[in-house]
Amino acid sequence: MSANRNKKSFQSRSGPPKRPGKKSPLPAYRSGPFNLLVILALLLTGWMLLQQWQSVDEIRWDEFVAHIENKHIDSVTIKDTEIVGDFNEEGLASRGERSKVSFVVYYKPEVHGERLESLLEENGVKNDIAPPRTWLYNLVGMILPVLLLVGIFYFVFARNLRSGAGGMLMSFGRSRHRLQSKDRVKVTFKDVAGVEEAKEEVAEIIEFLKNPKKFQRLGGRIPRGVLLVGPPGCGKTLLAKAIAGEADVPFLSISGSDFVEMFVGVGASRVRDLFKQAKDNSPCIIFLDEVDAIGRKRGPGYVGGGHDEREQTLNAILVEMDGFDTNDQVIVIAATNRGDILDHALTRPGRFDRQIFVPFPDLKGRVDILKVHAKKVKLGPDTNLERLARGTPMFSGADLAAIINEAALAATMANKDCVEMADMEEARDKVRWGRARKSRVIDQHEKEITAYHEAGHTLVQSLLKDADPLHKVSIIPRGPMGGATFALPEKDRTLFTKRYCIALLQVCFGGRIAEEMFCDDISSGAQSDIQQATNIARQMILTWGMSDELGLISYGPDFRVKEPVYLMPGEKEYSEKTAEAIDSEVKKISDEAYKKAKELIEGNKDKLERIAKALLKYETLDADDVKVILEGGELDKPTVSDLLAAEQAKGEQAKPEEKEQKDSRERG
Repeated sequence: MSANRNKKSFQSRSGPPKRPGKKSPLPAYRSGPFNLLVILALLLTGWMLLQQWQSVDEIRWDEFVAHIENKHIDSVTIKDTEIVGDFNEEGLASRGERSKVSFVVYYKPEVHGERLESLLEENGVKNDIAPPRTWLYNLVGMILPVLLLVGIFYFVFARNLRSGAGGMLMSFGRSRHRLQSKDRVKVTFKDVAGVEEAKEEVAEIIEFLKNPKKFQRLGGRIPRGVLLVGPPGCGKTLLAKAIAGEADVPFLSISGSDFVEMFVGVGASRVRDLFKQAKDNSPCIIFLDEVDAIGRKRGPGYVGGGHDEREQTLNAILVEMDGFDTNDQVIVIAATNRGDILDHALTRPGRFDRQIFVPFPDLKGRVDILKVHAKKVKLGPDTNLERLARGTPMFSGADLAAIINEAALAATMANKDCVEMADMEEARDKVRWGRARKSRVIDQHEKEITAYHEAGHTLVQSLLKDADPLHKVSIIPRGPMGGATFALPEKDRTLFTKRYCIALLQVCFGGRIAEEMFCDDISSGAQSDIQQATNIARQMILTWGMSDELGLISYGPDFRVKEPVYLMPGEKEYSEKTAEAIDSEVKKISDEAYKKAKELIEGNKDKLERIAKALLKYETLDADDVKVILEGGELDKPTVSDLLAAEQAKGEQAKPEEKEQKDSRERG
């Protein structure tokens, strides 16, 4: 019964085509005459119960006689052993009531019958005698409430009981997956860019779903599960959809958090329901997004208790994946950005046989991703996607898509005919560092400190050969920053040399050194620079072995180790003496970088001052502007005031034209 109901629910939501050899699912649930009769009976019962439960004041016989004699009642209705009626205004006033109040009196006709007739006649009270209730009326009044309770129990509890464990309350045991039939899966590998290696790895899975007999001929077994691991926004979900689109099979997607409920056993029930429906609709793909929500490592170091709900759900997944047959043609694809915390039983061969890493795209991949998303927008002639890709290292595919979208929105708000390169660069800065706060009023002294600070970064960045080339520098506030200096890497770095790291430290300290030399004071603007420099120096010492004193020993945490965590929070794997040596080496490397940066700035103080003055005048300088300043030239471009005046004049000129167009439309 459970399988039939699950299949009916699955088919009624999605309606995938029937396959030969498969049992036809139950027809979709439809309303009929029986259901309408049940609804009418429930309404009638509810009305009768309301009639019986309405607010009625029960009074004694002597109170009723007193009210009659005091003219508090105008009319009554006599039923078998009951007298019912309403109090008039005088009666309500005597009782201190404002709204209508009904009453009922239970009397014995053989005792009070004659007295009642004379009492009503003497006081002029109208009376009606209600017809006696039939046995059928009394029978219906007793049976219908019972039928109502039975119906509620059936529709709420008994029908949902068939959905399995945990399904007694509103079908909690049902899987909450979303099905996309093969006719609705439109994503293919043409829509996926920047992950060419991952696409090659999943090619054989697509071939298996298309032609399983090809692999059975030589006795090969296709992986039962594929685990996609990578940072957020790099295209794991999109790649899974593309696999389903290329293989032309249904796609069942569900998040790991959908298995977790407040009722114990619900997650395991949903897992069984999901895999049952997947087998009924094979060949197909099951996609478990954010599988780390239920697939965390088990044990005292990770989850407390041996019967945790998450652990039961994980056990159900392990059992179901072991129950797959080679002929089932069901591929399980899971995605997570926390592959280091998954349970080993989940990632062993036979379950998730293959792990595919989906990294941040490289330079070529970023260009391809930008081209895919740029097809939907109208680009200007000056747009250079390769230059934009160079300026977006460590950007994910989602970030690049956001850049294209933000640039299109900015160009639309500016009433441009196409998206220009300036819109792209502004969108890139907005996605990474936040929106520029041009309307913020800045104190002149604070503005000068910011200008010299950024000029210090710019000078060191431009003069050091081992640092990344300068892209632009700005003192316009953006996000939490008062200003920023942007680099443009020539290539994607997979290795960090010691010279490059020292150059990064010098660039970080350039801002604080410039403040000391030219402002006779230091500010809190170097907070992020100091933090970044400290992180780089500690990474050099702890992980990369770039310290002559400590040698080639790793003191940092190794997330690749698969043994359970046995260290307490804050506990270290090295002694206090080694910790002192590490702190000493970090300070030594930082001090050496600071000294070199200070010597470089002292030898080029005039150049730094010219850069700072240009920043105060133009607010933003690109690499070419800085090169002209360093070579002793003068900039010839409009200032911020000139640009604002031009925009204002353009707006004032557009107003008469808009008014003339409006008048012409009205005349027309």
